[in-house]
Amino acid sequence: MNSTYYLHAMMNRFLRYSIGSDLVIYGVRCTIGFLVGYWLYLSFPQFELYWTLISIILVISPEEKDARRLTLERFKANLIGSSVGLVCFLLPAPEVFRMVFGIILSIVICHFFHLMGVARTAVVALIIVLIHEQLTTLTYWAAVERFLSVTLGCLIGLSVTTSTAYLTMRLRKGTALEEQIK
Repeated sequence: MNSTYYLHAMMNRFLRYSIGSDLVIYGVRCTIGFLVGYWLYLSFPQFELYWTLISIILVISPEEKDARRLTLERFKANLIGSSVGLVCFLLPAPEVFRMVFGIILSIVICHFFHLMGVARTAVVALIIVLIHEQLTTLTYWAAVERFLSVTLGCLIGLSVTTSTAYLTMRLRKGTALEEQIK
């Protein structure tokens, strides 16, 4: 009876420290997101899914307190930046001017939607869609593929954050940690 009690107490203590730690939760989220993205990357080598990996990590927030809100805001910013990137791709101007215009437009749109705290995420998504390697020419379909890759990464990051937040909340209630954190 005593050994079972001590084992249960040790397990409860371990759960309290691990699910109460933003570091552990963020590490788990990034690992899950990366593994899902990496599996897709390996499964579909014909697509540029390394942009998905980057977007997953950009969307996931290290702060547990506002993780869902920040993840949703970063998701929106990624969509803003990658959408602006698609529009700017169509402009008949040199790449540098399309990028500068896209950066400014992304920031203005983020400001309009009260997303200035995540505007740099929008700018990164814009650059991902618009940039091309020095020796290749970026086609419109490649830009669309990057847009879809960024969007997929956002969806995966949002799903990982939402599902782990729910699981963390359930585990905290099970270990009576919820009351201690509040």
